[in-house]
Amino acid sequence: MEKIVVLGIGNILMQDEGFGVRVVEELTRRYTFPDTVEVLDGGTLGMELLRFIKGADRLLIIDAINGGSEPGAFFQFANEEVKAYFKHKVSMHELGIQDVLAALEVLEEPVKDVVVLGVQPAVIDVGLELSETVQASVDNAICRTLRVLDSWGINCLPLT
Repeated sequence: MEKIVVLGIGNILMQDEGFGVRVVEELTRRYTFPDTVEVLDGGTLGMELLRFIKGADRLLIIDAINGGSEPGAFFQFANEEVKAYFKHKVSMHELGIQDVLAALEVLEEPVKDVVVLGVQPAVIDVGLELSETVQASVDNAICRTLRVLDSWGINCLPLT
């Protein structure tokens, strides 16, 4: 069985920067996942994420993405696109992700498939709530997450 990691990253104390973590919270509140899927709150761990991702066959990252677009714009990158975009540091947590993926390559344990979903933040300031603009993207992120997982043969069941 393949190991799949769904990783929400971000700082929930900085409003929209916590987008990835907030999406993962909603995912685990709304759905159940097979044992082969780990849904994790990666917070702001950076290189510490290596121990959670090591051994994963597929990785889905959800994060705030500074792509220079309008607040609320949605991004989806896959595989080689991920490396290209992180090379230009578009993720709010680009250094951690870039370093973790590079370390996995060096350890000869690269992740076979990597997908990043993200939203352009509207507000990065002290606060626990997402801005209205970014909050409106949470359901879109959940739908896209489920689509990616489905494309990997994973069926997630809604909680009743």
